[in-house]
Amino acid sequence: MPTEIKGLNEECGVFGVFGAANAATLTYFGLHALQHRGQEGAGITANDHGNLQSERGLGLLADVFRDPRRLARLTGTAAVGHVRYATAGNHGLENIQPLAFNFSDAQFALAHNGNLTNARTLRRELEAAGAIFHASSDSEILMHLIRRSMAPTLTEQLQVALRQVHGGFAYLLLTNDSLYAALDPNGLRPLVIGQLPTGGYVVCSETCALDAVGAEFLRDVHPGELVTINDQGLHIGHYTTETQLAICAMEFIYFARPDSNIYGVNIHSARKQMGRQLACEQPADADIVVGVPNSSLSAASGYAEASGLPYEMGLIKNQYSARTFIQPTQALREQGVRMKLSAVKGVVAGKRVVLIDDSIVRGTTSRRIVKLLKDAGAAAVHLRIASPPLRYPCFYGIDIQSTKELIAAQQTIAEMQRTLGADSLAFLSERGVIDAVGLSTTAPYGGLCMAYFNGDYPTPLYDYQAEYDAEVQANLQQ
Repeated sequence: MPTEIKGLNEECGVFGVFGAANAATLTYFGLHALQHRGQEGAGITANDHGNLQSERGLGLLADVFRDPRRLARLTGTAAVGHVRYATAGNHGLENIQPLAFNFSDAQFALAHNGNLTNARTLRRELEAAGAIFHASSDSEILMHLIRRSMAPTLTEQLQVALRQVHGGFAYLLLTNDSLYAALDPNGLRPLVIGQLPTGGYVVCSETCALDAVGAEFLRDVHPGELVTINDQGLHIGHYTTETQLAICAMEFIYFARPDSNIYGVNIHSARKQMGRQLACEQPADADIVVGVPNSSLSAASGYAEASGLPYEMGLIKNQYSARTFIQPTQALREQGVRMKLSAVKGVVAGKRVVLIDDSIVRGTTSRRIVKLLKDAGAAAVHLRIASPPLRYPCFYGIDIQSTKELIAAQQTIAEMQRTLGADSLAFLSERGVIDAVGLSTTAPYGGLCMAYFNGDYPTPLYDYQAEYDAEVQANLQQ
């Protein structure tokens, strides 16, 4: 999962459990396994005999719950939790999830991973109708839509509300007696279901979190599904059947943990295959292969195997430094990079190095790493990227919403090579990514959202369309 100052600020991680005596503690351990998906804030809401109690805070999960009394207060047999990076809304405590809602007839706790593309329009309409928002994120919108629905049951109200929101979303909703989970019609965000040995159920962002709490994987949540878990058990329903799988390609390339599986595909294996394919497509005249720790190590091992070059540990990561890509400001990210990596001179000195990275966003880190290796005596650095160039923004839950943030949108590959100081630069093809992931589907791009690379978005952009069109037009005139 990711170490570069990517600027790819990953959506979030969600975890929910129903039917377990130690639900909040299990949620804590599950969120710990999902910490890579967000380090800005964390929270847990537990249901104790129909009463919802929450603890939230800014910072890492362990910091938020450093005082053991905070977790001890969360008793009950059901809980939802969230680790956050802001993709919509500001960075204040009011946006830390799960968001709690207390009505005269019910309580709710909502956790959301993703980004709504029609959030601005919906919020304007809701506010015009008298709705009051307490947070600035788009997650609160769903609850207003639920409460304004005239459908007779909560399940039907949820279905009505989910058909009104567009974009990328994985929702968990805890009520006084049930846990609901829903995924957008394209499955842009991952979401999985597992079962505990004691019989309770878990719904979370990645299978690595199921492993962390000893839950057995049951199935992926599929696009358009609405899952209900209560005392009657697990029920799989739908709020729409107009679906087409387009899961975020960057989950396989960069975001998901290597030990996770998405739709039956192991992340490490997919990245290793990307490395093999990259070696076939973009060979280099070199002595050793070095991967950027940690998210590129799988691809680097695949490149080494396919190329016949030895794989070496030429870069060392300080395991106690924060993940730079998740830092909220550019200055903090750059400081993090300086603290994070060092070159192993005894390995790279005098060697022609193939440097494998999973992606390039701004290029800041790539330039620094190339310089690190050359300062350590590398005779040459051939930069190979295990994904296509990132040229287009994302509107589904990754905080890159302008081409100005993407070096590949501003420069040719030859210009990028000079900017980064590499002796050569080459990328994996779109087909290479699709084949490496190998989802069994007839959907476009093998069931992946490849919009970052080719601008072919799987949904209308709604509120973002006008500004995106204006940016495209401005780029054409340059």
